[in-house]
Amino acid sequence: MEAYKEKLARTLAQTGALFFDDGLVLKDGRPTPYFVNMAMFRTGRLSLEMGSFFAEMMVSKGLVENTDVVLGPSYKGSAIALATVIALWKEHGVDLLFEYDRKEAKTHGEASASKSRFVNGALFDGCRIFVVDDVATSMGTKFELLEKIGAEAEARGVECHVQGVGIAIDREQTTAVYDDSGNVIQGEKGTNAIEEFVSQSGIPVHPVAGIREIVEYLYKERVPIVIRGRRNPMDRETKAQFDEYMMAYGV
Repeated sequence: MEAYKEKLARTLAQTGALFFDDGLVLKDGRPTPYFVNMAMFRTGRLSLEMGSFFAEMMVSKGLVENTDVVLGPSYKGSAIALATVIALWKEHGVDLLFEYDRKEAKTHGEASASKSRFVNGALFDGCRIFVVDDVATSMGTKFELLEKIGAEAEARGVECHVQGVGIAIDREQTTAVYDDSGNVIQGEKGTNAIEEFVSQSGIPVHPVAGIREIVEYLYKERVPIVIRGRRNPMDRETKAQFDEYMMAYGV
């Protein structure tokens, strides 16, 4: 595994951003043995490290050469976009624009006339955009962002090209399946949301790391991690629960 992925894995463990516990439930209603909370990257040092992980991924995959603007959807994505462009400049000497969207159109000041949904005014005719965000489950927010970019480009009479989407952690799991009453059907696999997003949009998705390689590394290296409120190296039982979960819901 690449050095930046190993550092990401250790940082996730050290900060408690990745933890295991009983009774955890995802937003879609499914139980999960683990959770990833990227909001734990909440200091200046950790924010820069987060940006460094994205910057390393973009440089290693040759994505920087085709990017003019790093765009993060509000709210968490906006901090990641800022951290990424700072890291690209500080560590790689690449100076890119960054942008993030508003939840509502601005009705006063410099952007009120155009009702712009973007804060910095960084989008320009022909710009190449790389979107960054923390995780991807249903990819619904990514589709919404594409619509917002399209509407902004049309309103301003410009062309904007989304070159790719970067996510911190790929949970590598399928979407939830519901019965006629809207209840989650446990153990049932849905679709591969990222694969569907790529197929429908034509835009590639680049995770900094996948959850399988992160967990495997932490387990083999016996890195202490928060498990049921206590920090210990991952035991066989916890690893088995993770593997069973991925068998049930993984892509």
